Amino acid sequence: QREFTQKKTFTSWINSILAKHTPPYVVSDLYTDIQQGHLLLDLLEVLSGQHLPREKGFNTFQCRSNIENALTFLKSRSLKLINIHVADIIEGKPSIVLGLIWTIIFHFHIEELARTLACTYSQPPPACSSAVDSSPKASRSAKKSAKIKERWKMSATKALLLWAKEQCSLHGSVSVTDFKSSWRSGLAFLAIIQTLRPGLVDLEKAKARSNKENLKEAFRIAELELNIPRLLEPEDVDVVNPDEKSIMTYVAQFLQYSKNLPESEEDMQEKVREAMGWLAAQEKKLAKLLVETENETYYQKYKEMMSFMETFNQEKIPFLPVLTSKRGEAELSEGQQQMREEWDKVISQINEWKAKLDQMLPSPLDSIEAWLQEVERLQAEDLPDLQDPFKAMSVFREIIVIFKGLMDCFDSHLDTLQSFKNEDEKNMPLVLPEKLEEMKRRLFSNIRSTNPSTFLEYHYGLCSAIANEVKLKLNIWDVKYGAKESVESLLENW
Repeated sequence: QREFTQKKTFTSWINSILAKHTPPYVVSDLYTDIQQGHLLLDLLEVLSGQHLPREKGFNTFQCRSNIENALTFLKSRSLKLINIHVADIIEGKPSIVLGLIWTIIFHFHIEELARTLACTYSQPPPACSSAVDSSPKASRSAKKSAKIKERWKMSATKALLLWAKEQCSLHGSVSVTDFKSSWRSGLAFLAIIQTLRPGLVDLEKAKARSNKENLKEAFRIAELELNIPRLLEPEDVDVVNPDEKSIMTYVAQFLQYSKNLPESEEDMQEKVREAMGWLAAQEKKLAKLLVETENETYYQKYKEMMSFMETFNQEKIPFLPVLTSKRGEAELSEGQQQMREEWDKVISQINEWKAKLDQMLPSPLDSIEAWLQEVERLQAEDLPDLQDPFKAMSVFREIIVIFKGLMDCFDSHLDTLQSFKNEDEKNMPLVLPEKLEEMKRRLFSNIRSTNPSTFLEYHYGLCSAIANEVKLKLNIWDVKYGAKESVESLLENW
């Protein structure tokens, strides 16, 4: 019974994901369809947004290769694939196939959603405590933030369960303690729907109905009103021991729906206040660090910057949803505009600090860093989109000449960087090894494997110019070829 339920639930979930694939793909029999490998690759491409290598055919070798590519990709995401082998998937072994699909669901769907719970309310780190006021609303906010922080210490399963409990707790006697029997009556599903979309459910009436009636009603409303795919049927849940993984997969879709709901203005303002407090604390911390390290060596300054950036990048994660809101300027409130300006200001100060440190590099590393930045700037420039191919060719030729001039220094800079003796007269390191490694990496990956688009655009312009000239001549050439001499003269003009 459990295997049957999982197969049905997982198949429905996969079909809901592959509906976004181009072209859409529909799984009819999970155990059979997965054997070719294309299903796995399509699914992972939609979930990850990445293009994965594949064999286009369907013979045994190509199917095996596609499955290997899928498993290799999963392992690259640090997923543990215990006892999951290519041969078992090619044979369509139920336990192995279901285990693999559950691993994918849990990682790409449940864990990803649970991770967002840590960002539901931006928790101010200890460094920001002084920036938070002591009003009752601030106190409630601090408690709520602490609760979320504590939640994220738990597993994704517990985080999802806690979220479900919170939704149901608003409706009195509806209790959720697990992903099994707690859902059998259907009341938990209905309570979540009532929380997400008040007015769609009458919980008092539901308490007088049978389990199957409530489940049927919950799945119907979720599908029609919330656009949540129907992964389960009442008979899958109204049993003594419902399947935990199937219920988790379905409940996670309600969490996904809640993430897409527009936030209330009060919640948004609260998040903006917390983000502003954090940004103010970062600005103070940065200013203090600049003063304290003013007379330090380059090595110590860079080390302090690395430490600051590591903490900064970790602490900013909960605030990213509100800091990187895609709303246009016209849609932002005054508080949000101030927050965006403050964010830009802090980032600008960090970049200025980095630029000053780069200029302070000991010779000859300072000149190599300047050269690297110039090459990277040239690479990052957008190529001109000129309609006149002759003008385009002229611009591209200038870029190529500049780039070739810079690349004449490549070998000497490479030799200098590799032979650089990283110690002063007291045998103390001049530069952090991480900085030297970063420069070497940029030299090899960013410079040596240069994006050839400029050269391609140049030759495209050249061919376009010739093609346009040929078409022009052909359009005005409406007389007979004439004598050999006149044809040769015409070709020579071309």
